[in-house]
Amino acid sequence: MFNVMGIIHSCIMGALPWVPEPLMRRLSSRYIAGETLAEAMAVIGTNASSGFSGVLDILGEGIEDEAAAREALAAYKQAASELGVAGRDCYVSVKPTHFGLSISPGLALELYADLAEHCQGLGQTMRVEMEDHPTTDATLDLFHSLRKQFEHVGIVLQSRLLRTPDDIQALGSEVMDVRMVKGIYLEPASVAHCERSLIQDAYVECTKQLWLAGHRVAMATHDGPLAERCLAVATELKVAPDRLEFEVLLGVQEPLWKTWKQAGHKVRVYVPYGPEWRSYSERRLRKNPEILGHVMRNLLR
Repeated sequence: MFNVMGIIHSCIMGALPWVPEPLMRRLSSRYIAGETLAEAMAVIGTNASSGFSGVLDILGEGIEDEAAAREALAAYKQAASELGVAGRDCYVSVKPTHFGLSISPGLALELYADLAEHCQGLGQTMRVEMEDHPTTDATLDLFHSLRKQFEHVGIVLQSRLLRTPDDIQALGSEVMDVRMVKGIYLEPASVAHCERSLIQDAYVECTKQLWLAGHRVAMATHDGPLAERCLAVATELKVAPDRLEFEVLLGVQEPLWKTWKQAGHKVRVYVPYGPEWRSYSERRLRKNPEILGHVMRNLLR
């Protein structure tokens, strides 16, 4: 059965580039808010009515044109402004290469600082995302530079990477807001844990290390047992409720959102949108077995 499912998975993945646009859009609508800010705001509003906070992400990464990076900044500032007008408990989260990190670290810092100042004026937090390991040093340098000017900027760390305990240590004694993720990038064994159990164990240990250092942790996971292990650590360390929350992907494992919310934990839903939805869709379909299963059921219908 495993081999059969593996063959089916490979066939579907190979066929993705030829899936017609309307069908691909229908299948991706579960976990992408749409192409426009208005569509994303509608989804954020619907989630808010059910008691879920938000994270807003504009799809796009790997930008190699400065003009496009500046257009991304303008789009993020507009999004932050509309969130402020609507009074939503939602922050913006930006990938470094969307702000031109691969062009120039100086350009990325300039754009992040501009957005941070804009969000500060709105009383909002914002977050610097993390990408694959070759960008980690530059991303952390950028983040530490921002923190010299702005306290409301958070970061993302990946339990998959072997370096993460040292990166946590380097955060220092100032309280930081850290989103803890496993990491979706396939990294070489020389820099990363490659076994699922090791990545999970590292996730728990890194989360514990962050709490021991006094930081606030946003646990980005859809792994119920892993979450229970982390919550047990929080109980052991007597972590205050405002020093932890869950962050979940739109359309993924929704019953868990409700379970954690009913247990009294804040749950934020990561809401991506934008014209780059197709490339994002294909990456998610390749990486997330649950979404792949959803697609297969729709195709069979």
